[in-house]
Amino acid sequence: MLLRTVFLPVVASSRRDLVERILQLLVGLFLYGVALGLMLRGGIGVAPWDVLSLGISGQTGLGYGLITNLVAVAVLLLWIPLRQRLGLGTVLNALLVGPSADLTLWLLPPVPSVWVGAPLFVLGLVLLAFATGLYIAASFGPGPRDGLMTGLVRVTGWKVWIVRTLIEGSVLLVGFLLGGPVGVGTVLFALGVGPLIGWFLPRITRLGEQRSRRLVPADSY
Repeated sequence: MLLRTVFLPVVASSRRDLVERILQLLVGLFLYGVALGLMLRGGIGVAPWDVLSLGISGQTGLGYGLITNLVAVAVLLLWIPLRQRLGLGTVLNALLVGPSADLTLWLLPPVPSVWVGAPLFVLGLVLLAFATGLYIAASFGPGPRDGLMTGLVRVTGWKVWIVRTLIEGSVLLVGFLLGGPVGVGTVLFALGVGPLIGWFLPRITRLGEQRSRRLVPADSY
């Protein structure tokens, strides 16, 4: 009974559909971490949550990936008073994105100039939007930060953009005060991530729905 209260049920049209969606979720989360690493190596600024993670990392000496995971866990604790339910995607998001980002940073050395860094950041931003579309379209629950937003919207009755702005602004301010890097890339992220996700998500979702419909007749015999 407790598990049903805390966790979202896993729903699938068939076993194959479930396996393919889990694979899609894992690929999406891995690529999300890769995208974070690319944007960080770009050296022109990072997203608000990464400003916070890097600020904490600089103050504590702990690795960026570990801090990213710990921040995600801390955000999940904020779900408790909001009575948000965890999904498989929520838990894996909190566990896998940080190590994937750390692996990317280990494999990719710092860039020599902004002329290399800026395109690298843009590549990371586009990849992050694509990866977000993958893991959201897999339908295993929202990530920790997205769940915090939707929970606050439900509890307060405020508009999504107001809650999102307050969360991102607060995180950015705290991260900046802790010494996290704020730059042109931070502005590019704020302006570009929404439209890019808005382009990728419906297309990936539509492809997933078409795949699920194809699988149902084959598994119903």
